[in-house]
Amino acid sequence: MEANEVQVGGEHYKRKRIQPWDAIVDWKMGFLDGNVVKYLARWKEKGGIEDLRKARHYLDKLIEVELDDPSAQQYSVRNTQL
Repeated sequence: MEANEVQVGGEHYKRKRIQPWDAIVDWKMGFLDGNVVKYLARWKEKGGIEDLRKARHYLDKLIEVELDDPSAQQYSVRNTQL
């Protein structure tokens, strides 16, 4: 049995055409941006507004990390304030 055929704690990911972890792996995302995708993908079926807050929390941390890392600026169009 493949991992995509099983979900622990509900069915909210299995019902999706593309499971969030498959997108995260395919897009080569890290922990922080991957969690943003995870919470945005499930908020309507599972956690509601709380999941949107969690996604924002991870996004805020990702922005902090990117702004603190000079080598990470390659991903930004221009260095802007929060």
